[in-house]
Amino acid sequence: MNANWRDEYPFKSNFLTVDGGERIHYVDEGSGPTLLMVHGNPTWSFYWRHLISALKDRYRVVALDHIGCGLSDKPSAAEYPYRLIRRIADLQKLIETLDLTDMTMMVHDWGGAIGLGAAGELPERIAKLVIFNSGAFPGGRCPLRIRVCRAPLLGKLGVRGFNLFARAATKMTLVDRSLMTPAAKEGYLHPYGSWGDRVAVHEFVRDIPLSQTHPSYATIRRVDENLARLADRPIRLMWGMQDWCFTPWFLDEYIKRFPNAQVDRFDAAGHYVIEDAQKEILEKLEDFLPG
Repeated sequence: MNANWRDEYPFKSNFLTVDGGERIHYVDEGSGPTLLMVHGNPTWSFYWRHLISALKDRYRVVALDHIGCGLSDKPSAAEYPYRLIRRIADLQKLIETLDLTDMTMMVHDWGGAIGLGAAGELPERIAKLVIFNSGAFPGGRCPLRIRVCRAPLLGKLGVRGFNLFARAATKMTLVDRSLMTPAAKEGYLHPYGSWGDRVAVHEFVRDIPLSQTHPSYATIRRVDENLARLADRPIRLMWGMQDWCFTPWFLDEYIKRFPNAQVDRFDAAGHYVIEDAQKEILEKLEDFLPG
C-alpha cells in the first residue's frame, strides 16, 4: 500500500516506561481541560485521530497505545503478562505520571474495561466519562467469529500468522465501508505487520473472561463493582447500534449501572462508531465536554 496514514495522524510521539521496562507510546496534544482516550483491540491511538485533530485546539488530548499495540513496545507473551489487571496498572501509571486530573475519559472496545478499571481505582481524577461501544462487566455474548480466534492452534495461526483479526476489522466494523479509505486502512494495519507485532491482538482475544475460572474474571468483577464509584459523574453513552460485537445488550447493561447517563444511539453506525458517525459525535460532544 502507498497510502499516507501519517497524513491522518500527524501527532508527536511520546513514550513512558512502565513497570517491567516496556515503553508505552502516547500522544499529548493541545492545552486546556484534559481528555484521555483509551482504545481497544485491534486498534490503537489512530482510532481517535479525528477527535484528536478536532479537539486539540481547545483541550489537552492524551491518547495511549497499550503495550503490544500501535507504536508501543511489543514484548512476547513470555516477557509481558497480557492480562487486564496489568493493562489497568499501566494506564494508572500513565495517568499518575502525567498527573492527569479533572479529566474526561473516553473509552472504546477493550478500552472500556481498561479505562473504566483505572477510573474506578482513581475516581478523584475523573470529571466526566464518554463511553463508546465496549464492556466493563462480566457476561454478554461473545460472537462465534471471536471465539474461533481463541482456538489454541487455529486462532493463533489466523490472528498472528495471517493477520485475519486486524484485517477483518477494517471491513466488518463499519456500516459505510467507503469511510475505510486506503489511508485509514493502512493506519489501522501499520503496527501489525508481522507475527511478533500481532502478539497483543491475539492475547487480547485470549484474555476475554468468558467464565469464572478465567484468570481475568476476578479483575472484570472488580471493574464492574467499582463502576458505582463513577455513577455520579456526568456520563455520555454513545453507541453504534449496528455493532455485531458490542451489541445493544452492552449498552443496556451500562444504562443499568449509570441510569442518569445521556444516551446517544447512532442507528447507522457499527463497532467503529467514530468512523461511521464522526460528525454527529463531535456535534454532541460540543454540549458535553467542559468549556
